[in-house]
Amino acid sequence: MASAAAATGLFVLLGILLPAAAAAVPDVALHRHRLGASLHLAASSSPNASDSPTTFFEVDRPIRPPRGSVGPCSTLLLSSSFGATYGRPPVTAAYAPPVCLRGGSLALAVLEWSADCRGRQFDRIFGVWLSGAELLRSCTAEPRPNGILWSVERDVTRYATLLSQPGEIAVYLGNLVDKTYTGVYNVNLTLHLYFHAAPPPQPQHLQKADLIVPISRSLPLNDGQWFAIQNATDVQSKKLAIPSKTYRAVLEVFVSFHSNDEFWYTNPPNDYIQANNLSGVPGNGAFREVLVRVDGDVVGAVWPFTVIYTGGVNPLLWRPITGIGSFNLPTYDIDITPFLGKLLDSKEHDFGFSVTNALDVWYVDANLHLWLDPKSAKTTGSLISYDTSSMDLNVNSEFSGLDGKFLTSANRQISATGWVKSSYGEVTTTFYQRFGYENSNVYRKNGTVQIVNQTIDAKSGVFAKDASAVLLSEEVHEVFPLYVYTGTSDQVGDEYTLVSVVKLGINDKKISGGKLGFSYSSLRNAQSGRGSMRVKKNLVVGGLGQTHQMYKYVGTDGCYFRDVTSKNYTILFDHSGDSCSKGSYSGTKFSSTKLKDQSARRKLLVNKLHRTEKI
Repeated sequence: MASAAAATGLFVLLGILLPAAAAAVPDVALHRHRLGASLHLAASSSPNASDSPTTFFEVDRPIRPPRGSVGPCSTLLLSSSFGATYGRPPVTAAYAPPVCLRGGSLALAVLEWSADCRGRQFDRIFGVWLSGAELLRSCTAEPRPNGILWSVERDVTRYATLLSQPGEIAVYLGNLVDKTYTGVYNVNLTLHLYFHAAPPPQPQHLQKADLIVPISRSLPLNDGQWFAIQNATDVQSKKLAIPSKTYRAVLEVFVSFHSNDEFWYTNPPNDYIQANNLSGVPGNGAFREVLVRVDGDVVGAVWPFTVIYTGGVNPLLWRPITGIGSFNLPTYDIDITPFLGKLLDSKEHDFGFSVTNALDVWYVDANLHLWLDPKSAKTTGSLISYDTSSMDLNVNSEFSGLDGKFLTSANRQISATGWVKSSYGEVTTTFYQRFGYENSNVYRKNGTVQIVNQTIDAKSGVFAKDASAVLLSEEVHEVFPLYVYTGTSDQVGDEYTLVSVVKLGINDKKISGGKLGFSYSSLRNAQSGRGSMRVKKNLVVGGLGQTHQMYKYVGTDGCYFRDVTSKNYTILFDHSGDSCSKGSYSGTKFSSTKLKDQSARRKLLVNKLHRTEKI
């Protein structure tokens, strides 16, 4: 049996990595784990309330309107302050389509969230919904006495059909204000629209969806419209019927993890916790997957990117550069077109979500994007093949007391092929997913040091063809590397030092072709931070955080890079720019007259990128 001192050391190590969403709960036992909200730096570095606010930001590729488009046409959708909003209904506002949408050919729609806050506050998760369909999932920045500013922009062009109809905007940001946590989030939500001078031709498979059906909870609520998944056996679902003239269907899934699973990738298995009498430490191991089911059958999975919120690990790492994905959480597409043959019967079908090994709590919902045939009263279809091999999960461990190692690996494959017949002809669609996962979770120095090395490897593809041609061919390969080191030292009574190192990133490659032509992109987004905090009575009384980020995007639609470093609210270095322009790469021009063969163009681009993409 481990000693009480050793158990306390591990509890502090894991407890400091606890929750964003649960911080909203008015419970002192939870508050003691949210050190970022209670941050007190030395007087020499603390700002005065009269100083200029600090601007926080997430490094991302700027959203630029297409060449030749006109705009923006901007509309303020909602303006509100979020103070004591935990457990209360979302803030709502009636939505009327902007006048400029009438008759215009939409080129780009951008949803902008801009906010400010002053004082002291936790990081809070929030969501934005239009008529029940989620448009944005995000985390707030943590304020300081002189105030902070931040904004988030998300491309919402794919929701064009939703934006063209009257509805209701709903925003849930569960915040708690008292004598200690004083920060109130003041928010403006704005929609910016850009339009084509003349609508470009597009094959029907690449046009925006004709209908978007939310798979979320309906108002009225005293929470967000997401489903809350609380454990490994919890399945949240919604029944709906889809139009009988649907010929394509894609699920867009929103996922975020909080409370005992905010840092699921650091969790030890339950048997380790029980063996060492570590009551209160999150468990169930370090593997999670979100499963998506239709009528009980698995149609796809999400192995999520490990978003670290603005109060996570060491809050000073994310000031003012926030963690990758924390201001604009990624979504995940699952093409369920192969299953349409089972869904075109005008009956209700059950769309459900679960999370393998889940602890309380995961927030999950989805938008179902549907393409409708205006010339058919009813489309028909059939599932040709379907394979969802059981997930292979292995956990090996070697321990002596609190010290040792867990090695976790997993893989899964999902694929489906089906045909749908409409006025566009008979189209056969294949969708596949292949996942790989490795996690090394090491404890040292009697449980006071934890080192996590993890890699998620996800591949997916969609292929749609008719009797004469390939209509759509798209493949995506994403790799999510993660390294987290945390160690406590100098513990005397209720005071100790926490040292942390975090490295995370996204390596993303996309390649697509079909009737519209060929496109390719590669993203390498790498973030590395290190710092230390002095903690006393669960308050951070001093600390240091430094973060470096390198972002590099290369594609047939242009390039962008940014190299930036910050230290304790101060930007030390920031260099960004366009490394190429559309139609060129590394100085090589691709002429449509000289390079008519699409496969040759594809091969040349890919080969050049493989030689030069490392950062």
